[in-house]
Amino acid sequence: MFSFRRSVAVLAFLSLVSSGISVFAQESTSNQPAQNQSQPQAPAATQSQQGQTSVQARIHARREARRAQAIHDTYSHPYEIFIGSNYQRFAPGETLQHATMYSWDAAVTRYWSEKLGLTFDGRGNYGTAFVGLNEFSLTRPAISYYEALVGPVYRVRLRPRYSVAVRGEGGMAISNFSGDTNGIGTANLGLYPDQTTGAFGGAIIGEWNLTPSMSLRLAPEYMATVFGGNVQNNFGATYGLVYRFGRQ
Repeated sequence: MFSFRRSVAVLAFLSLVSSGISVFAQESTSNQPAQNQSQPQAPAATQSQQGQTSVQARIHARREARRAQAIHDTYSHPYEIFIGSNYQRFAPGETLQHATMYSWDAAVTRYWSEKLGLTFDGRGNYGTAFVGLNEFSLTRPAISYYEALVGPVYRVRLRPRYSVAVRGEGGMAISNFSGDTNGIGTANLGLYPDQTTGAFGGAIIGEWNLTPSMSLRLAPEYMATVFGGNVQNNFGATYGLVYRFGRQ
């Protein structure tokens, strides 16, 4: 009897062990497809990120292409005309104080590329010199001088809406300091003599584009003249309207 009960207990234990092994095997088999189904999600996420990056790259490329085309349309004109004015502080005599000169300024520039060109510049400068009290009762004679200049210009920064350039010029200056002295002459009033002399200088040119062919200009500058054998260091600025035309 005892033997029979022990046999039944052994058979029951073996049956439980066999059932546990079967259940474990089924769970392992059912987990593998779930893992296999979750694995392809990583490539799908990567493809989505790559797609977003590709769209952003195309948008950036189109934006840069439009920007480059706008710059080309604006600065590819081979000719440029400037009409404007000039403000300058000028010393009309070795011992005289600086006078304020107001000028007309007309220039033509020929460009060989979007950046490099050559400028031909003509100016007329007009002002009143204070010569102090004197026996001639002439204290503020009108003076003028004219400049013909030429020199290179180089655009150092190009943008669709604005540009920055540097320019150097040299040429001649012709003075008319005795025209309002009533025959007294320049020497008696401390003015430089009427003469043709050299002039040279440089400017930083800023332009704001109104259209691809038209812009506003402001150009602080230094201009030196050599009247009376002395160098006059004159500072001022030109301002006015620029018109571009032609095609490279």
